[in-house]
Amino acid sequence: MEEERQRLAEEHSLSPTDLRGLFRVAESGDLTPKELAGHLALSSGAVTGISRRLVDAGLLQRVAQPEDRRSVRLQLTSEGHRTISAIHADFIAMVARATHGLPQEDVTTATDVLWRVTGALWERQSAIRAPGRSLPADIP
Repeated sequence: MEEERQRLAEEHSLSPTDLRGLFRVAESGDLTPKELAGHLALSSGAVTGISRRLVDAGLLQRVAQPEDRRSVRLQLTSEGHRTISAIHADFIAMVARATHGLPQEDVTTATDVLWRVTGALWERQSAIRAPGRSLPADIP
């Protein structure tokens, strides 16, 4: 997985951390830098660097908030949307190649398992990042 993340990042002239930031903004629609720092478990200084690089690359834009001119929200640009779409298309093609020739029942079962694992990982990450929370008993 780490090698794939590195490959994708390099293919798009990004660092793996910048790629994580881009994915998070894409998933959320828009985020403040502080929200992005919380999602990535990084300092505000680190997120300032990430957002600056992604803005300079034309993948993100900073949008001023009319209700608070000191605050901005990070959003994908058109190029950012194209980049995310290209990454998703690459992933979909890889999955299609990997599952080619398998019975649909096997693909359905594998998909269900992967969704369950993804949900458990999200739950674990949420528990780890939330102050004062511990992992639920059913999550090792």
